[in-house]
Amino acid sequence: MEESVRLQYLEAMGIDVWVPRHPPVVAEQAVAAPVGLASQSEADHFDAPDNEAAPTPEHPATSETAVNPQHAEPAAQTVESAAPRKSESDAFAPLPHHPKSHTDDQAWKELQHQVAICRACSLCETRTQTVFGVGNKHADWLLIGEAPGRDEDLQGEPFVGRAGQLLNEMIRAIGLRREQVYIANMLKCRPPNNRDPQAGEVDACHGFLQRQIELIRPKLIVAVGRIAAQNLLKTQQPLSRLRGIRHELEGVPLTVVHHPAYLLRSLPEKAKAWEDLQFALSVYQSLQL
Repeated sequence: MEESVRLQYLEAMGIDVWVPRHPPVVAEQAVAAPVGLASQSEADHFDAPDNEAAPTPEHPATSETAVNPQHAEPAAQTVESAAPRKSESDAFAPLPHHPKSHTDDQAWKELQHQVAICRACSLCETRTQTVFGVGNKHADWLLIGEAPGRDEDLQGEPFVGRAGQLLNEMIRAIGLRREQVYIANMLKCRPPNNRDPQAGEVDACHGFLQRQIELIRPKLIVAVGRIAAQNLLKTQQPLSRLRGIRHELEGVPLTVVHHPAYLLRSLPEKAKAWEDLQFALSVYQSLQL
């Protein structure tokens, strides 16, 4: 990816980057400056967030770390180290993977059909349609959110609202495209009024998600948001305690990032999202050594 294009994606995320007037003599290093306060007009560029109601005077925005406020982190001072980075081609050279087969195609069709007709919990009564997943079915990166929102329920695809558009920019900022990764949710049906998933609903959908992981065989799983991270890792620790750590799910390395819907409500927190993405990239790159 050309540097000018990458900088455009970072700008869309709200991350300011210092660019030298004259190129340095030594090898170029990637250094991102601390993020500044973004204007509210930036959030207005997008549509409704994924599984999140837009904040109103009656329902103000809440922090993603509200589960344990005393562990809230201080504002990030820097967002990227000055260590030299690999080239884009080296950073995303595909790891050895299994070849696509007719058996795989049939397994995907059967799984998607099972999801479409599922009536294992009460969400089947209120859904418009199921939201299975989208992307490269043999991707190295698997992103898992919590549940579909209004737009996802209508379109049948995860992360297509405001939060989805921001997630696309986050993916592009590290040199990937939406179609190169696979995106899914823990729940395949929208909870009414975008409420948090209930334990029974997560359990009812767990087999579907587990089967997706088996078929994709990702090299890295990224839990998108606090609720997804806590449910996938079976913990009640706040997001501040889960970020920046290499976890594991079904034998696959897992990292945690802020949910883009939360970032739309708390624009200055985008610096932390950039840290999360850089950490996820570093974990992935370590798998190539």
